[in-house]
Amino acid sequence: MSKPSVLFVCVHNAGRSQMAAGWLRHLAGDRVEVRSAGSEPGRTINPAAVEAMAEVGIDITGQTPKKLEWETAESSDVIITMGCGDACPIFPGKRYEDWRLEDPAGQGVESVRPIRDEIRTRIEKLLTELVPAT
Repeated sequence: MSKPSVLFVCVHNAGRSQMAAGWLRHLAGDRVEVRSAGSEPGRTINPAAVEAMAEVGIDITGQTPKKLEWETAESSDVIITMGCGDACPIFPGKRYEDWRLEDPAGQGVESVRPIRDEIRTRIEKLLTELVPAT
């Protein structure tokens, strides 16, 4: 059986989706293929998101915002949207989740920490569904 692929999508691919991808990579290791993209990608990762993730030992500094490509979405098993609205493509047979999370854009690390922690909780639940314990 091939490993599941998860695509996290938000508008700028600079905060929420990058933190979610960082958590899933950290918690799943090589058991899940992790992707992230944005409908209107920013130029850089949100520095407060980078700092908040570094506080829990996860380095997302090597990531860059990426444009949401049709092929990436089409080849993903699970698509998790975080405020990208109508820009997110819909493919029959895909598992979709819409995570309503506060946007960390323009906020300091104090405001980003609760978003980071909420994302971790959701990632832990998702991981138990994608890769059941053996």
